[in-house]
Amino acid sequence: MAGAQEPHTGWTFITNHARVLATIADDQSVRVRDIAARCRLTERAVQKIISDLEQSGFLSHRREGRSNTYQIEPGTELRHPAEAGLTVSSLLALLAQVDAHRTGLHANQDS
Repeated sequence: MAGAQEPHTGWTFITNHARVLATIADDQSVRVRDIAARCRLTERAVQKIISDLEQSGFLSHRREGRSNTYQIEPGTELRHPAEAGLTVSSLLALLAQVDAHRTGLHANQDS
């Protein structure tokens, strides 16, 4: 890790819960400390978010030695009534498109 990044303050369009879920979708064996660094959160905040996601049925984990492997439940519907019928997999697909677009923009800037 290159060093702690400054945390973000104020509101954002994408919630911390969505960021943590997307990070786990990228690597289901990711460590809490790496999620925290990527999402600019504390490890304690990430642990709370993972607990929230597990209690709501979006995520489960199994212990493998000293680490966890997470399992996302892709068919689970999003919680807010305005997203009725949308699933975790649709949210993750949208976030993956955004990430691919951002990666493409960075590649074009480096050229």
